[in-house]
Amino acid sequence: MLSQAVQDYLKTIYKLQEHGLVSTTEIAKEMDVSGASVTGMLKRLASMALVDYNSYKGVKLTEAGEKIALEIIRHHRLLELYLKEIMGFSLDKVHEEACRLEHYISEEFSEKINEMLGYPEFDPHGHPIPSKNGKMPKEDYLPLTEINAGTKVEIKLLIDSDTELLGYLEEKGLLPNTELKIIEKQPFSGPLTIVFNDKKEIIGHEVAKNIYVQEI
Repeated sequence: MLSQAVQDYLKTIYKLQEHGLVSTTEIAKEMDVSGASVTGMLKRLASMALVDYNSYKGVKLTEAGEKIALEIIRHHRLLELYLKEIMGFSLDKVHEEACRLEHYISEEFSEKINEMLGYPEFDPHGHPIPSKNGKMPKEDYLPLTEINAGTKVEIKLLIDSDTELLGYLEEKGLLPNTELKIIEKQPFSGPLTIVFNDKKEIIGHEVAKNIYVQEI
């Protein structure tokens, strides 16, 4: 059984390595820990053959490390959906709760959740749920701020790093699978006027850039 700290590091590296090798500084910033702590853990993970680590170039997960990271992410996203759909947690609360639980559930437990939820493909924020055999679908969406006025889109994904923003979006009804149309975009990172669910709303640029969509 890997420690919670090891699992957290593997999950963090997986999320950061999308664009190549991950630096110690990036990991320290993401996890809010010291650089010395990161270096010590990376050496430990390398000794366990879970990462390829070079102190001058950076780190990436090995195949074994990636498999574990995806398993943890799968647990996390299934738990988020279970908390939202079955237990009635609000969208801004599910991430924190899932973080506490993800390290302790078994594969059998996660599969029971998966079955109960009808084998879902996405978590409540719109992130894809890794398959049981460790495959992660690609997220290929654009932020709402990059869509031209007059375009109809469907919300596919909400960035989940700001819980206060998630609460705001849920209150407004701006959730995954919601269709909307951009009526107007003000220049110089100004607000957007949108129509959805038969109502008109004006949302700020900072809000809109956290909503990822697909044209329809």
